[in-house]
Amino acid sequence: MRRAGRVDLTQGEIVKALRKVGAKVYVLSGVGHGFPDLLVGWRGENTLLECKTGDAGLTTEEKEFHATWPGKIAIVRTPEEAVLAVIGA
Repeated sequence: MRRAGRVDLTQGEIVKALRKVGAKVYVLSGVGHGFPDLLVGWRGENTLLECKTGDAGLTTEEKEFHATWPGKIAIVRTPEEAVLAVIGA
């Protein structure tokens, strides 16, 4: 089980990049139990983001959450991936 409060190394830079383009970002990494790290709002649409470092994969709880979540959710490893996942090309 993932411990609440564990933060991937990429998260800080991802948050900065998203805020720089004007997205509203709430950090949720402290929730744990498979819940994604970030809630991002952009032009009336919300996206959940799971931040990962390097080739790290999803935990069992994260996989379960992703499989059952009906909304927009993405795994991102870089600030560029995060911006693309939220605002598109």
